[in-house]
Formats: sequence, C-alpha cells, structure tokens
Amino acid sequence: MTSAPDPDWRLAVVLLTLVVVAALTSRLAGLEVERDHVTAAIRAVLQLAVVAVFIATIIESLWWSLAFVLFMFVVATATSHRRLGAPREQSPWVALAIAGGAGPVIGLCLGSGVIPLNGAGVIPISGIVIGGAMTASTLTGRRAFDELTAHQGSYEAALALGLPSPDAAHLVIQPTAREALTPGLDQTRTVGLVTLPGAFVGVLLGGGSALEAGAAQVLVLIGLLAAQAITTASLLRLIATGRVVRKDLRTIYPR
Repeated sequence: MTSAPDPDWRLAVVLLTLVVVAALTSRLAGLEVERDHVTAAIRAVLQLAVVAVFIATIIESLWWSLAFVLFMFVVATATSHRRLGAPREQSPWVALAIAGGAGPVIGLCLGSGVIPLNGAGVIPISGIVIGGAMTASTLTGRRAFDELTAHQGSYEAALALGLPSPDAAHLVIQPTAREALTPGLDQTRTVGLVTLPGAFVGVLLGGGSALEAGAAQVLVLIGLLAAQAITTASLLRLIATGRVVRKDLRTIYPR
C-alpha cells in the first residue's frame, strides 16, 4: 500500500477548490491570469490522464519508452522555441542546446547503471532532466534577447571598438545569463530545509525508504544543475553567433 492520493471524488473536490482559489486570487489582485489558471489546470488533468494510461501500456517496453522520451524532447524543443520567438528554421539550434544539456546527464545515469535501463527508470529521469533543460533554454534566451534590446548601444559600441559580433554580443548577454540557473541552484541549496521536491516525494509515496528517496532526489538535483548549465552555455553561444535570434531583432542583430 502506498501513500499516494486515491483518484476519487475527494481529490476532485480538492483540485477544484485549489483552482478556484488560484483564479479568484488572481482576479481580486488584478493579476489578469485567472483564465490561464483554469485552462492550465484543465490541460494538466487531461494531459496527465492520457499520459498515465499511455505510460502504463508502454512502460514494460524499453523501445517504446525511449520513443516516448524522444516525444518529450520534441515537445520541450517546440515549447522553448515558441517562448523564445525565434524563426521556425532556428528550431534545430534550440534542440541542439537542450539535447546538449539533457543528453549527457541521461546517458550517464543510465549508462552507469545508477538508473535501471527499463521503462520505469528511463521515463521519469528523462522527463525531469529534459524539462529542466527546456526551462533553462527559455529563461536564458528570453533574458539574452531582452538584454540585447535594452543595451543595443553597448553592443554597437563594442563593434565600433573592433570586436567581432559574437564577442560584442557575449559581453552584453553573459552577465545576466546566470539568472537562468538561479532557480535550480536555490532549489538544490535548500532541498530538505525549505522544499521536498518531486523525486523525493514520489519515492516516498511509492513505498520507498527515506534513504532511497534522498538518493533519487540528490541524483535529480545535481543532474539538473549539469543539464541546465550546459544548455545555458550552449544557447548563449548560439545567440552570440546569431544562430538563434528573436524575430523582432533580426533587422538589427547580428551585425
């Protein structure tokens, strides 16, 4: 017997109450995202219901599990690319940054045998790491483009001094790039003191010991740090070299 919540009417009531609270708070505070709260909650319920049924049918097959990981990667790339506002033809570069971060971490975890090479091992670790790399890509790119917009003069001045465009752009976007890594760093620093993240709670709810839960969570957190650092560094270089550029910046950058 596990400690996971039963999908019964009580869960439905709690979920509905929480959505109403979130939407009502947004309305009263003038945040203007109450509709987003409702639609996000509905999508989460529907998507997870479908995914839960789907995973239950494929988890015994390693090849189908790997195919599902590939699907998660494609969705992550499309999501980050859309958030960055880059042209469609630049999507492969965004995919390269995310794969560059997530691929080595997943490969090390599975290749070392720390995570078993089966569906139950491959899908969770891959989903968490790919999701973290996607977030790092989005935060890095959006902040870099905002910096290029706000400090176009600094970029032009660096060009006037004779710096190549990639070096000039890197001077502008590099100082704030670390902000994309701050959420992951804070979560890792405070784990167990402020937060008990998903992997830890998931293992406990699944009937694992506290030691097993701690080991799983440490692996996930440190893996995320590596994946996000590589993704951030990769995307910074791709932006600096003009391979990934937001649509509205293409007339002025790169030069």
